[in-house]
Amino acid sequence: MNVGSIKGVGLLVRRPSELPTAKNGGGPISRTITRADLSEAVYQRVGLSRTESAELVEHVLSEMSEAIARGETVKLSSFGSFMVRSKGERIGRNPKTGIEVPITPRRVMVFKPSNILKHRINGQTATGNEQ
Repeated sequence: MNVGSIKGVGLLVRRPSELPTAKNGGGPISRTITRADLSEAVYQRVGLSRTESAELVEHVLSEMSEAIARGETVKLSSFGSFMVRSKGERIGRNPKTGIEVPITPRRVMVFKPSNILKHRINGQTATGNEQ
């Protein structure tokens, strides 16, 4: 399977105008895009078989997951960055009893959307070369 042949292909499952909104009677957007939806989008737009599309999606997600687990930052241009941050130990409080409890140090994954994605979410057009 030649991954390079799909570079730059948009994998939107639906156009923004097709998404349900309060204006078109759809109410709040509650659609969840699944692995199967992504595989189907690759199948329809790229022309790989359904099996190859599913394998491609799985491979990409696996590579991203492994990199994040190693503590690497995964940056997708025009989309955003996934990164791991370390949180130190701190004191928390049991809301029911009020007793202080230590919260152990841990690593958490965070997502920082690009300015382009932020603008798309807010219905604005991005200017310049923001990522």
